[in-house]
Amino acid sequence: MSRWLLVLGGLLVVALIVFASIAGTYNRLVTLDQAVQSQWAQVESVYQRRADLVPNLVATVKGAANFEKSTYIAVAEARSKVGQVNLPSGAPTDQTALDKFAGAQDGLSSALSRLLVTVERYPDLKATQNFADLQAQLEGTENRIAVERMRFNQAAQAFNTTRDSFPTVAVAGFFGSRFSEKPYFKSQPGAQTAPPVKF
Repeated sequence: MSRWLLVLGGLLVVALIVFASIAGTYNRLVTLDQAVQSQWAQVESVYQRRADLVPNLVATVKGAANFEKSTYIAVAEARSKVGQVNLPSGAPTDQTALDKFAGAQDGLSSALSRLLVTVERYPDLKATQNFADLQAQLEGTENRIAVERMRFNQAAQAFNTTRDSFPTVAVAGFFGSRFSEKPYFKSQPGAQTAPPVKF
């Protein structure tokens, strides 16, 4: 009888160790997933800050006499496209959805760059304090966007590395899509090719 109790006790200890290991792995994945979600919220926050600055920038530019209407219309349209990209709540879990979101945001960045280049031809506009303040805020926001995208990629990489390691991959697979691989922000196609410089 005591032999059976020892075997039963041994099996119970092994079961507890296995359960503790699975629980620890699950909790680690939850922690890393929450880090990705938190960093995604930061990405959205800086993009929202930029979206909030755009109407003020466009209104300031519109006030300049003879300013090219097509330039600020392009900015307004790009901002509108950004608003039309709907992602599910939380960090995207699909590379295609993240690419679509990033593409719309990159379109707005491109339109804003064209706007700022066009402004160079209007010294009176460049000299106004309101425009200078908005331009500085926008440049700061663009830098924040780059930093937050990098941090999001780091959080996604930490999650994906842990998720794909053995035996964590077995635990992640058991919980299905709850712990699916996180996508990364990637550069635009052709970004590796330097643009031609003309003087």
